[in-house]
Amino acid sequence: MDYFLTEEQRMIKDLARQIAEEHVLPVRAELDETGEFPWDIMKILAQADMFRVFIPSEYGGLGTGALELCLVVEELSRVCLGVSTTYAANALGTYPILLFGTEEQKKKYLPDIADGKRLVAFALTEPNAGSDAGGIQTTATKDGDYYILNGRKQWITNGGEAEIYTVIALTDKSKGARGASAFIVEKGTPGFSFGKKENKMGIRASATRELIFEDCKIPKENMLGREGMGFIVAMKTLDQSRVGVGAQGLGVAQGAFEEAAKFAKQRVQFGQPVISFQAVQHMLADMAIQIEAARALIYSVARYIDSGAKDITKASAMAKTFATDVAMKVTVDAVQVMGGSGYMKDYPVEKMMRDAKILQIYEGTNQIQRNVIGQAIIKELTKSGI
Repeated sequence: MDYFLTEEQRMIKDLARQIAEEHVLPVRAELDETGEFPWDIMKILAQADMFRVFIPSEYGGLGTGALELCLVVEELSRVCLGVSTTYAANALGTYPILLFGTEEQKKKYLPDIADGKRLVAFALTEPNAGSDAGGIQTTATKDGDYYILNGRKQWITNGGEAEIYTVIALTDKSKGARGASAFIVEKGTPGFSFGKKENKMGIRASATRELIFEDCKIPKENMLGREGMGFIVAMKTLDQSRVGVGAQGLGVAQGAFEEAAKFAKQRVQFGQPVISFQAVQHMLADMAIQIEAARALIYSVARYIDSGAKDITKASAMAKTFATDVAMKVTVDAVQVMGGSGYMKDYPVEKMMRDAKILQIYEGTNQIQRNVIGQAIIKELTKSGI
């Protein structure tokens, strides 16, 4: 289908695909095996201006938005979800600065982010605060012109590799989630350290670590927004970023579908290619239908976000949930179409299936997203008097 992309959007998409094919594809199996962080690929993406797509032009960006980011994420995910997670998490960590940063904060951090000189990470999840994001326990205590951070953040993407962290911590424990605030914390700040690198089932090229704050002293100028706005910062950030997770699902599903279709055309059983069997055709047809439906939803929601719409929560949750469920279904079916070969590491679909699972979990599980969508439906019905 033609989604009527502009010439600039087509160029961004084509360039992202070229980088994925030429630089990611040859090393994706090795990155998965070793869990090595893809610094070389991040440098190539920086040289190609891919980190500029979600940054306003006044801070060194291209002045484009969510759709362009989704195009890049989709193409990287088609080849390697671990690499795309590293790239997309950078945008996730940057959104709090874009949405709530002061002019001084934006001028200080965004140009380096646009240049790809400094990676960013977003820190909300804790050992006892996953789906219940309001249950965070990390504290930030006011001390003159500083805040003192104490606590731990768990499963932070780009943890240990990123130079800049946007961190949610409690400035008033008595208020619960309403007592949370958001801060910019730089790597190397005294009292800020990292736990071990996690050994994950999938997206193994992406670094996931615990963040540890022990009397970590942060200037008050590093607060994003006002005291007590931390939970709003987190939720607005995730509203913006979830369509990108959907784009990851779209990309990995497309990649798995292509591998399965190619294999089915080449694999001969009972004297003919397995793609000639109706059972296989129906599986491939369902995969193609689901992928195209996911693409239509992702692109339309991204455009909706870029329009400046204020209430994007429901649409963003729908895009994330649908496309990542499609990713899991399609990657599992791709393995099935390829049979025993699909289960072997000689072929990429087993990696795609392992990688795809995290998409239904991070940035809000798909069960939580359905809660969000359900609450939005109730709100709409009440508003309309039903």
